[in-house]
Amino acid sequence: MSTAASDSHSLKAKDVLDGTESHRGSTTTEGALTLSVSQEDMELERRAKLKLDLTLLPVMTMFYLLSFLDRANIGNARIAGLQEALKLSDRQYQICVTILYVPYICAELPANLLLRRIGPNILMPAILTMWGLVVTFQGFVSNYTGLLVVRFVLGMLEGPMFPGIVLYLSGFYTRRELSMRIAYFFSAASLSGAFSGLLAAAISRMEGLGGKDGWAWIFILEGLFTVSFGIASFWIVPRTLQQAMFLTQVEKDALKRRLERDRPLINTIDKFSFKEIFQSLRSPQVIILSIVFFMGGTVLFGQALFLPSIIRHLGFTPYKSQMLSVGPFVVGFIVSIGAAWYSDRYNRRGVPFIAISLLSITGWSIFLGLKGKYALYGALYLIVPGVYATSPVTCAWMANNSEPYYRRASSIAIGFIATNSGGILSTWRFPSKEGPKFTKTAIMMLVFSCLMVVFGSINMLYLDWQNKQKQRLRHKILAPYTTEKEPDGGVRAWAELGDRHPDFKYTL
Repeated sequence: MSTAASDSHSLKAKDVLDGTESHRGSTTTEGALTLSVSQEDMELERRAKLKLDLTLLPVMTMFYLLSFLDRANIGNARIAGLQEALKLSDRQYQICVTILYVPYICAELPANLLLRRIGPNILMPAILTMWGLVVTFQGFVSNYTGLLVVRFVLGMLEGPMFPGIVLYLSGFYTRRELSMRIAYFFSAASLSGAFSGLLAAAISRMEGLGGKDGWAWIFILEGLFTVSFGIASFWIVPRTLQQAMFLTQVEKDALKRRLERDRPLINTIDKFSFKEIFQSLRSPQVIILSIVFFMGGTVLFGQALFLPSIIRHLGFTPYKSQMLSVGPFVVGFIVSIGAAWYSDRYNRRGVPFIAISLLSITGWSIFLGLKGKYALYGALYLIVPGVYATSPVTCAWMANNSEPYYRRASSIAIGFIATNSGGILSTWRFPSKEGPKFTKTAIMMLVFSCLMVVFGSINMLYLDWQNKQKQRLRHKILAPYTTEKEPDGGVRAWAELGDRHPDFKYTL
């Protein structure tokens, strides 16, 4: 079995690289070679994958929950009194929120390229521990300058986490399974929004304890918890699949074989080259999805950072605003899981992405068209799921259609750079004076949601056209690489072409 998987590096992989390996059958086809997968092997793979889900995913979920919580809790601190206590104008507050994204964006691509060299078992726990300390110090700032410096450092440390997790998981799961696994950990963003509201409401009651304001305790307690988990995670994050202590060697070998069936060169092409970055930058599917990521990031971070403030402007008390921010995020979590399940089950990204985006369009239309605080609050139950649930699908879509490793690492990072660039825009779109409806911003968000559907559709049509073109021009594409011994171009063709190889079928 392992010999067959190794030999497959030089063979066609039409069905395998489509990510449509049968879960009911017992064989997978790679060109002329049929790889037999016995029922016993399939059961072994299923048990091993379940172990991954129960051990690796909870850790990654906690990483991202803490990342989102520690980045967005400034919104909860704001309505708990931070802005008044530090005597910040709306403009100064917005600058403090914005400044985080500048180093955040700059850190994403270099960190993704360094992830394998440093090791995720070192890089991820280290940055988690360090940013926990920074969040804790945030509770002791006493002026605008101090908050500005702390937010800048926090952005530099948090930037590598999200793209790093997506890249990391792509080395443990097949392309078809990735959307659901990203949904599991990204749903932590929805949960963190809900959890942040509940936690902030409780912690803000500590007003005056130890001479500290309630908003300061939000940062201190949440930061200390992050530090504790960061230190513990040095012992629980495996560097690679082969170093996962919770798997037996037989289980590791089984998972390695199924990854090789999904991506034949997963362990072959491992050398960094700037060429792969440029190949990613010029890929139309990466460019199209980066536009989607930018608009989605604008809508998403607008909700993450300002939802408590939006609810507060509707006329609710600060405490009730914290509590009312929980509901939309809980619905966002449920929709995220459901959409990702559908996406993986049917191996489709574009259809669920478009369907979810229609929720956002409906929500913003209601928000603009109706009056009354309860109607406007109700619209948030469509707006929040309508953007949060698209993220796992689009992340998997980007990761699915870029190969080999360093091109995939670059594409994922480029997508998140676009997302967080949208985050910068969102920080300037909710000035207090435009509440409670923030009409100009709501119109922009509605337009962005509509454009996301348009560009998502364009990406589907382009990828479908590319798949047909690659099959039609297969011999012409492979001609520069073919030899008498390797009529299909072998490893050299895969190394040079990557996802442009005619036997690599793009996921729609």
